[in-house]
Amino acid sequence: MKKKHRRNTLKNMLLTVLSVLSLGLASITGAQTLHRGIGGEPGTLDPNLVSGNWEDMVVGDLFLGLVTDAADGRVIPGAATDWTVSDDGTVYTFHLRKDGKWSDGQPVTAHDFVFSLRRVMDPQTASTYAYILYPIKNAEAINTGMIRDLSQLGVRAIDDYTLEITLESSTPYFLELLTHYTAFPIPKHVVERYGKDWVKPGHLVSNGAYKLVEWLPQTHIKAVKNEWFYDADHVAIDTVFYYPTEDRSAALKRFRAGELDLNYEFPIDQYDWLRENMPEETVVSPQLGVYYYPLNLRNPKFQDVRVRKALSMAINREVITDKILKTGEVPAYSFVPPGIGDYRIQELDFKGMPYNKRLEEARKLMEAAGYSEDRPLELVLRYNTHDAHKKVAVAVAAMWKAIHVKTQLLNSEVAVHYAELKEANFEVARAGWVGDYADPQNFLSLLEPTPNNYGGYNNAQFNALMKQAAETQDSTQRTRLMEQAERIAMDDYATIPIYYYVATNLVSQKVKGWVPNVLDKHRTRWMSIER
Repeated sequence: MKKKHRRNTLKNMLLTVLSVLSLGLASITGAQTLHRGIGGEPGTLDPNLVSGNWEDMVVGDLFLGLVTDAADGRVIPGAATDWTVSDDGTVYTFHLRKDGKWSDGQPVTAHDFVFSLRRVMDPQTASTYAYILYPIKNAEAINTGMIRDLSQLGVRAIDDYTLEITLESSTPYFLELLTHYTAFPIPKHVVERYGKDWVKPGHLVSNGAYKLVEWLPQTHIKAVKNEWFYDADHVAIDTVFYYPTEDRSAALKRFRAGELDLNYEFPIDQYDWLRENMPEETVVSPQLGVYYYPLNLRNPKFQDVRVRKALSMAINREVITDKILKTGEVPAYSFVPPGIGDYRIQELDFKGMPYNKRLEEARKLMEAAGYSEDRPLELVLRYNTHDAHKKVAVAVAAMWKAIHVKTQLLNSEVAVHYAELKEANFEVARAGWVGDYADPQNFLSLLEPTPNNYGGYNNAQFNALMKQAAETQDSTQRTRLMEQAERIAMDDYATIPIYYYVATNLVSQKVKGWVPNVLDKHRTRWMSIER
């Protein structure tokens, strides 16, 4: 027994020495660690199932699509080195990197992409964003159960390193679609072995710049550089910690203490102080996104268009952006944000009306619908935990009070909040959408019959125009059709746009390679730490 104990002691001493040497080597070689606050706790790291930008911050580091995002948001080659497109714009042929590997050393092949895309479209997978890939031939028919044979999806492996994707019709923004995590590959050999457990640490393998090593829920996710990544030699940061930072005030304290190098968003009530005391670290930049309140149109309370219009009219967007938020947001009177090519946004008809006149008109509409001070419309307004969301909700409740609306506020953490929205368990709710790609369709699809159409808006004329736009190859004609569709939705008061986003980030001066872009996507592979 003594001998055995002595051997274990020597072993432990040796491990200690090796650990010290390892730490010394890390400091000599300049091993870099990044600490990122991502805003919320991911519900999953399965690219086929995630649905939020806080999850994308991790998944986009772990996985690599056929194309990917450059530091400035441009579309560049990813798992594919190059591609060709048929003359009619319906057939894309991608040539995969022959040095592309999964983090277990297995090759990334065209068969992995076929497997992943079929899995996304399989109705049993229940992928929230499957619809984003409906331009692929037979995708919608398969996802909605009209076609049961997954092999009918317009995706095939010509050989191990050549992937062909056939579309229903020419889709000018298709490459941009492929930067979305729903189009990321997943490892066929691992998923077939572990099933749903393939995403757990120790099982998950990825083809991006990083690989997962640890996930402690509500604490952190840890990833390290993927040594099999084809461009690993140019990835400077060795280890990334991702933290759920829903409490922005606590995150700011951690950032100031040096515990965080980056944080997604900051507490808005600290903006003036941040501009004065930390101007270099406080980054506010334009962002392609809209903050809005969906109304649950399945609820009888919202069947009367007069009520929907009144609720929208009574919101003083300028007060919210200029007096409450004060970080550069722009009042929104359309659902599609401005600045997308030659698309002409379709604004609500009361824009430009003085607010006191709007409020008077909104009150008359509510009274015509049968509501009064003695008989108010009672609503529950949901929002996810965030100081800005709370302030906006409190302000909106006060504005609605002036038009005979009694509002109860209900908040929950982000994963629960969006789960309730997807289950239609709400009356009015806060939601936000940041563009996955710069095309009006990315926003208007939220008002089509898709899982992210939280309010359940369903207008046959709107749907027909969007379907016609999807099948139109002429880009100008396609744009005009989508403008007509948005006009219908705005005249229906289908939802309540409140403001267009700006990106608000805390970025340490020691972080290099972080570049503002309108999609607010920042992959760790482009960054480095300068001590």
